[in-house]
Amino acid sequence: MRILVTGVAGFIGAELAHALLQRGDEVVGIDNLNDYYDVSLKQARLERLQALPGFSFVHADIADSPQMQQLFKQTGCSRVAHLAAQAGVRYSIENPLSYGQSNLIGFLNILEGCRHQGIEHLVYASSSSVYGANETVPFSIHDNVDHPVSLYAATKRANEAMAHSYSHLYNLPTTGLRFFTVYGPWGRPDMSPMLFADAITRGKPLKVFNYGHHKRDFTYIDDIVDGVVRCLDRPASGDPEWSGVNPDPGSSRAPWRLYNIGASQPVELLYYIELLEQALGAKATKEMLPMQPGDVEQTYADVEALMRDTGYRPQVAIEEGIERFARWYRDYYKR
Repeated sequence: MRILVTGVAGFIGAELAHALLQRGDEVVGIDNLNDYYDVSLKQARLERLQALPGFSFVHADIADSPQMQQLFKQTGCSRVAHLAAQAGVRYSIENPLSYGQSNLIGFLNILEGCRHQGIEHLVYASSSSVYGANETVPFSIHDNVDHPVSLYAATKRANEAMAHSYSHLYNLPTTGLRFFTVYGPWGRPDMSPMLFADAITRGKPLKVFNYGHHKRDFTYIDDIVDGVVRCLDRPASGDPEWSGVNPDPGSSRAPWRLYNIGASQPVELLYYIELLEQALGAKATKEMLPMQPGDVEQTYADVEALMRDTGYRPQVAIEEGIERFARWYRDYYKR
């Protein structure tokens, strides 16, 4: 297939493109290479992809409507993996307007491109953060998610609703994937593995929010990519059993689906730090801090629907995943 991957210089986007190219697909990747975090890391990810046959790159911003219209007309892709977004829960408190541009206007441009070019299937990144104030665990796609606790989460929930309207109006198959705390080699510097590894190897104080009692459903990047590929290969279809009298939040009569992608094994932050210390061969100096605004205490994915529909099975245990991450980190940063 010829697949459009947005956010291709990002963590998940680059690894997804790599997997698609290795199995013989063609990939058109787009990214605006913004400076939300270290651009050199994004460029290094791109260099790995540009060494593979079947890859082409377009420097583009999904919030630029004319540019996106032209891109969809020219690429001739049959499926889209939309991973570009302004990420980060805490950053959405500091810089909310950037989330409107990228996550709302940008996503609308993607939907319009898919609609007008007859795309067979749109798979897009949602987030576990949509569960917000929900306290029922594990988090299920059948749960109500109408109480986000950050603007980032609200934009991701809005994406799911926007996708549903296009699936309903234009019969566009869309699948939203709620990612749960992705980690691994080539990860984002603003996420906990890289922040913690940096603090541990440099001997800096390590900020540990909620006094280390957060639990996160840490999911290794290879398991995430496997789930995305499985979804890309299976265009969403409508559920004939769906009822508007007792509506299921996770499915629809329209060709619209939602899935959690996680390890379904929440890990306490203090244990996670302990594994990093062991893998990096150094102890952390911990600065214990209270919960931050917009954070949730625990994430825990119910992945039953994804397993049933696609055969997804997370393979990489947290101990092995942290060891792989630490090897990459030491090699890439020479520490």
